[in-house]
Amino acid sequence: MLTKQEGELAVRLARKAIEECLKNGKKTSPDNLPKVFKEKRGVFVTLNKKKEHKELRGCIGRPYPVLPLGEAIIVSAINAARDDPRFNSVKPEEIEDLVIEVTVLTVPKKIKAKPKDLPDKIVIGRDGLIVATGACSGLLLPQVAVEHGFDCTEFLCQTCMKAGLMPDAWLNGADVYSFEGQIFEEVEPGGEVREKDIKCE
Repeated sequence: MLTKQEGELAVRLARKAIEECLKNGKKTSPDNLPKVFKEKRGVFVTLNKKKEHKELRGCIGRPYPVLPLGEAIIVSAINAARDDPRFNSVKPEEIEDLVIEVTVLTVPKKIKAKPKDLPDKIVIGRDGLIVATGACSGLLLPQVAVEHGFDCTEFLCQTCMKAGLMPDAWLNGADVYSFEGQIFEEVEPGGEVREKDIKCE
């Protein structure tokens, strides 16, 4: 678990990475950070436009701990701003309208259960999901189920569709993994950072 101060540093690092890349064409270095940032962790960076209701503007990350956390945040932040295939690249003038969210992941673990029992093994507000079969894989962060009001069955179906599979692929032999996430987000663009407790949202 990250402390609140480390979570704040994580979000500030993501914002700095996006600004340096889009405004100056440079890649930030993860220097002078607490040692947790040198540990390999999975992480996702989510960009939301701050409007009446948050509007997704980009979300990319690394589900598995393959990079040191600091480097993973920088690369994921740049990817979320430039390379999310669902959106056009963020323009430099848009940055000041974006609320940045960093989710640090636990290592995904395969849910060992008969397909029909999978919904009973998932806790909304705690678990994120990965569904994988063959070359197809899709991931939804824990906060997605809460924000969209999914129950466990709908969450499984939506994760299957994110993987490009039929909604019921989880009933037909697809592998399902769960993970947890610690979420830090800006309250306002570039403003105060809070740890987000999605169970209370």
